[in-house]
Amino acid sequence: MQEEVNHKTVAITVKATKVTGRVLLAAVQKYLAYLKKKQVEHFTPQGRQSVKQLMGHRVNTSSIPLNGDTRLFDRVARKYGVDYAFHKVEDGKFLLFFKGGQADAITAAFSDYTKRMMNRQQEKRPSILGQLKRLRELVREKAPTKERAREAAYEDR
Repeated sequence: MQEEVNHKTVAITVKATKVTGRVLLAAVQKYLAYLKKKQVEHFTPQGRQSVKQLMGHRVNTSSIPLNGDTRLFDRVARKYGVDYAFHKVEDGKFLLFFKGGQADAITAAFSDYTKRMMNRQQEKRPSILGQLKRLRELVREKAPTKERAREAAYEDR
């Protein structure tokens, strides 16, 4: 138990000629302000967030127009660890807000995003429903038609 108490103690050093109650109070207040600042930093959101939360960081923000898939950009931005927010302008068009200090990371993420979008447009996979319709027609053509033949009823029975 003594070890637990030792680990939870705090050492405060104060430069003063005479330690009075006021000096000790000021030192404790500064330490509490430091703890509060660390706690606020710990609870600031990271990654995708609302525009209001991003503006709450109190840093310069920039914006870029984004046309396309926001979920794909989410995956790429998570990889680069940037803080960003989307603001919907029109249907399928967004404004991407980000911190001004993270401009280099955003440009790297944006270039990776555009590369992935170009690859996705080139692939053009056929739709599954179209494939099912085509296969259904092939099965109908190849399926043998069954004919039922009835025997004539004999009168001598």
